[in-house]
Amino acid sequence: MYFFNKIIWITGASSGIGKALAIKLSKQQCKLILSSRNTASLELVKQSCDYPEHIKIIPLDLENYTSLILKAAEAIKAFGKIDILINNGGISQRSLAAETNIHVDKRIMDINYLGTVSLTKAILPHFIEKQEGQFVTTTSIVGKIGTPLRSSYAASKHALHGFFDSLRAENHQNNIAVTLLCPGFINTNISKNALIGNGAPQGKMDVATGNGMSPERCAKLMLKAIKNKKEEVCIAGAKEKLGVYVKRFFPRLLSFLIRKLSVT
Repeated sequence: MYFFNKIIWITGASSGIGKALAIKLSKQQCKLILSSRNTASLELVKQSCDYPEHIKIIPLDLENYTSLILKAAEAIKAFGKIDILINNGGISQRSLAAETNIHVDKRIMDINYLGTVSLTKAILPHFIEKQEGQFVTTTSIVGKIGTPLRSSYAASKHALHGFFDSLRAENHQNNIAVTLLCPGFINTNISKNALIGNGAPQGKMDVATGNGMSPERCAKLMLKAIKNKKEEVCIAGAKEKLGVYVKRFFPRLLSFLIRKLSVT
């Protein structure tokens, strides 16, 4: 019951990994703040959780990152403090770089990077003041390895690693932990909602995503990493994890293998 009575804010909580995290955390009787753009879906997640009376809903749009300081103040006021912020919201991509409109690149960076960073910076003074807190950010295996059809998505996730590694070093003396979680293929709607080159949703499930790890299994492994305050954990299948190690020790080999991946 490590999470008992802790106050945890989850973004991207209306479906997929965020929903699974909320349901599992609610069983440990913590207090939850659930956020995403979809209020109706958040209400359904709330009703699926144990102790819904301990759950607050704060709708937000990460793309509107200049508004997030007000959302942070609202979240802190909800239960008087925040113990853990789980930055889980984001959007993916399925398009070649040459066919991706620059406005799509910007939108992905605004949501995945600037939205996450803005919310983190809004909570940071609160953590510093109470000399305690934990930032948890869902990145991706693609935050470690760039793959076809995901150039902007990979860039946004790589950027998160750079930011949070620096933030961890800057705030070690403030007893603030930073945990980066790197999922591989997880069976969620991420590929259906992924943006294609003109900015429209792809609207279909990738085969690899459909065959991926369940959100419930992913959430269980994430919570273990959060509890142990791990700095970085890859939550993925054997091939995806192997790719991270090959990238580190045999980068040219990985480049050769990545080129063999389908780009259609």
